[in-house]
Amino acid sequence: MNRILLIGSSGQVGRELQKTLPSLGNLIGVSRETLDLTQLDQIRQVIQEAQPDLIVNAAAYTAVDKAETETELANLINAAAPTVMAEEAQCLGTALIHISTDYVFDGTKNTPYTEDDLPNPIGLMANLSCLAKRESAEFTRIPLTSAMPSSEQLGCMAH
Repeated sequence: MNRILLIGSSGQVGRELQKTLPSLGNLIGVSRETLDLTQLDQIRQVIQEAQPDLIVNAAAYTAVDKAETETELANLINAAAPTVMAEEAQCLGTALIHISTDYVFDGTKNTPYTEDDLPNPIGLMANLSCLAKRESAEFTRIPLTSAMPSSEQLGCMAH
């Protein structure tokens, strides 16, 4: 059975994912109580110990009002931590799904945004989210599907 590591399992998105991900494999949920996303070595250790087939990052610094004054904390959680997750995913040959925000877009498009649209972030939080997406893409890229990726998709794919 596939091992799925859900980072941010106690947050709003994480709680919803806990309802669906178990149908795809053995779910290992970690929350802020067990994983401090400001401790990059701890992220590496948790991922290496779990040896997941899939990493899902549903964690984020979401205090938009505080982000402008807590820039170092926001940067660690929303940019540095996902980069470490991507590095570890590459080392393990596993996939990473990084759940982001639509705030990386400026809202001027008249149709729904797609993954192929160019971001135009407004504000620090959106810029950090955009940075995390770019950094993660440097390490892993898999096609998104509604089901567990195939064994071919679980490897790192160059883009």
